[in-house]
Amino acid sequence: MKWFWIILTFLFIGLQYRLWVGEGSLAEYWGLKSKIAVQQQQNQQLRERNEQLKAEVVDLKQGMEAIEERTRSELGMIKEGETFFQLVEKPTHPAAQTSD
Repeated sequence: MKWFWIILTFLFIGLQYRLWVGEGSLAEYWGLKSKIAVQQQQNQQLRERNEQLKAEVVDLKQGMEAIEERTRSELGMIKEGETFFQLVEKPTHPAAQTSD
């Protein structure tokens, strides 16, 4: 009977070791669970970005307004017949410098 309890104790310790430290342990499970949460958040952000890009592609394929807006903002282009005004601010005078 004594050997039975010794074997049972070692078996219990072995199972506890695997549960807490070994392969497939609770610590590994919790670590993977947190990695999955981070990856799901990144995937959601990428899905939203893809939806915005799809909408932009559709807009660029269908309408000239989007193309015109892009050329105006990114390339600084103007329409034929438009008048372009550029306002230049006067440079501010530096503060009076003191001499030694």
